[in-house]
Amino acid sequence: MRFGERTVLDDLSLKIERGEFLTVLGRSGCGKTTLLRFIAGFVKADALAGKLSIAGRDLTHTAPHQRNLGLLFQSYALFPHLSVFDNVAFGLRARKLKSNEIARRVADALKLVQLSDAGHVMPAQLSGGMQQRVALARALVIEPDVLLLDEPLSALDANLRASVRSELKALHERLPNLTIVCVTHDQDDALVLSDRTLLMRDGRIAQLGTPRQLYDTPNDGFVARYLGAANLLPPRIVYPVGDARYEERERLACIRPERFTIVPLGGGQLHGTVASVEWYGAALSISVTLDAMPNEPVLVTAQRGHHRMPDKGSRVSLRFEADDVVLVRP
Repeated sequence: MRFGERTVLDDLSLKIERGEFLTVLGRSGCGKTTLLRFIAGFVKADALAGKLSIAGRDLTHTAPHQRNLGLLFQSYALFPHLSVFDNVAFGLRARKLKSNEIARRVADALKLVQLSDAGHVMPAQLSGGMQQRVALARALVIEPDVLLLDEPLSALDANLRASVRSELKALHERLPNLTIVCVTHDQDDALVLSDRTLLMRDGRIAQLGTPRQLYDTPNDGFVARYLGAANLLPPRIVYPVGDARYEERERLACIRPERFTIVPLGGGQLHGTVASVEWYGAALSISVTLDAMPNEPVLVTAQRGHHRMPDKGSRVSLRFEADDVVLVRP
């Protein structure tokens, strides 16, 4: 897909299974929202090659209102002059369903999002999280083939975000045949919600797989860093002399911070000096300057209570297991 000379989506091909929850993850400008808008039918590109099919139907050139897709926007997009009931019923009335059928389906949708008693309420009287659930009910009431979510949690504060995230996961478990495509820039959304995660970079697929695959076996340094903190070290520091990987020049050794254990000096494979210790409630984030790599400290995450907090400036060693290391492209 091109806009003028700029290629926004490039050689992007994938198949999403019925009932799958796919999150599309990536930095701003990577093309994730354009992909969602293409599925919805909202994009008019200067150049477009390829096709979209849903449930075996070619919908590439089908009008958005004929695709039977549910959409949940970042801004909720509720009609402020309509009650909750009328907001949810809007799509059904556009399809000219009978009033008793509309009433039944709206009631079912509101019950699904735990707002059964809110039909008479106006959107302005609801909290942000409740408005989000009304918008979700409106998207679900038409019984869509695919539910599209565009940054659905980004407008919520941290505590409410976690709560709504849990509700979304529970909702998908109650509707196992509902296919969901969710665009987000938040790695926690991807890790918690996804059956699979599509991480995009510059309009291409950086990696596609389960959240655990992306976290434990990233393709490259970009994927490793996007899905969480990662230490990328020269293999000669990690592997002993004589190991074939010691001479590796094309890849880096990736070790997640939680895979390191801080032990007394001499008790591990890597040795260094504690540069800083930061406390984050249940966890400690510890920076260690290695003797073998003095210019770039490594990060260690330790659970509070399981380990004694090391002092800044103390000499320590880092221990890890062979399975904790993954070789990745830079």
